[in-house]
Amino acid sequence: MSHIQTQTEWEEEMSAKILNFVRRELYLEFRYMEMALSAFSYKKIEGLLTFATDGRYLYYSTEPVFRLFEKNTPFLDRTYLHVVFHCIFKHLWIRGSQDQRLWDLACDIAVEYTIDSLHAECTKRILSYIRQQTYELLREEGAVSAAMICRLLKKQKAEQITVLEQEFYTDDHRFWPKEEEMQSPLVTEAKQNWDKTARSVTLEKNRRGDDPKEGEEVLNAQIRAGKSRRSYRDFLQKFAILQEEVHLDLDEFDLGFYTYGLKLYGNLPLIEPLESREVHKIKEFVIVIDTSDSTSGALVTGFLEETFSILKQKHNFFEKCHIRILQCDDKVQMDTKIESRKDLTHLLQEFPFVGGGGTDFRPAFSYIEELRRHGEFKNLGGLLYFTDGKGIYPEKKPDFKTAFLFLEDYDETAIPPWAMRLRLEPEEFEL
Repeated sequence: MSHIQTQTEWEEEMSAKILNFVRRELYLEFRYMEMALSAFSYKKIEGLLTFATDGRYLYYSTEPVFRLFEKNTPFLDRTYLHVVFHCIFKHLWIRGSQDQRLWDLACDIAVEYTIDSLHAECTKRILSYIRQQTYELLREEGAVSAAMICRLLKKQKAEQITVLEQEFYTDDHRFWPKEEEMQSPLVTEAKQNWDKTARSVTLEKNRRGDDPKEGEEVLNAQIRAGKSRRSYRDFLQKFAILQEEVHLDLDEFDLGFYTYGLKLYGNLPLIEPLESREVHKIKEFVIVIDTSDSTSGALVTGFLEETFSILKQKHNFFEKCHIRILQCDDKVQMDTKIESRKDLTHLLQEFPFVGGGGTDFRPAFSYIEELRRHGEFKNLGGLLYFTDGKGIYPEKKPDFKTAFLFLEDYDETAIPPWAMRLRLEPEEFEL
């Protein structure tokens, strides 16, 4: 007996057909985005007024999908692309300590500015006066990323924020992961998948070699901003080193054989548990704080709070470690040695901010080399240099990993090619 399709099943089938039609229409305009446009699985949630996502699913409600497909297909196309861009630009995962309301609005403005800049036929709309004004301000301020737009929004009055929300609201952000969910396996997997997708968009655009369309420079800038704003936590993991730590290795331990031996022979297990395994943790590295006039003590303290909150987690930190906190302007002003979690806690309780001169990065590198010559470091994992970027860089490449963490936009040509670099937002470290 053949299955009789229910109304609900028919609605889901037709919705999927409409969404696939929208996806194909977008693909004809943006062929380099094939992987991104196909990344979602669809899931129906009745009551939604528009699309929503958590990075894995595109959530929809049948009524608005049917209505918009019949009366305003370009808006449906536009909303689908809007959600995809949120994921490509990593808006779901990089809010940090930003105000939720302002962050949601900043992300919507950033995406809508990108879509309007591309001038694609299937997503074209007439620009309202509010949009024209807003986009002009963004161009004047050089604000492209959501983080930079969020900074501008903080200067606006409450009534202006409400007007902008009404103008730029497009999708529902209710399923964006909360801060406490960021380390869950599903959230981590979704973020990693979109990292790969964002790279594929860039690579596919470059591979095709087409002349850049009007507005694509805005898209490229948004992707670069999302890349530079990746989690500081993830970035710090680059300094982890492979080290053997003594503890029970449960991955290599077969409890069944172990207990069977105890039962059979009394006190003789058949297999002894391995007592150590190789793990990626932080053991030796240096943090240099630029204490010149251009770097504020509040931001330095906030940066150390965030860094130490990561380090103090057991899975990141060896029981025995060696971390040096150097304060340096045009010379090394202070050297603090950290050898345990207790030392981290004690330092944060009373951190003396020393400096105030000009900025020269070279003395810190010379000082570290001197420490190494005296045997202070056995296996230096790397150097993090927290700075505004305005200083004299060393010419010689050190034989340890080095990263400059910038608080402002920096001159890319001034940075040595051997140095990693990460653009931070001051809001991430405000206390």
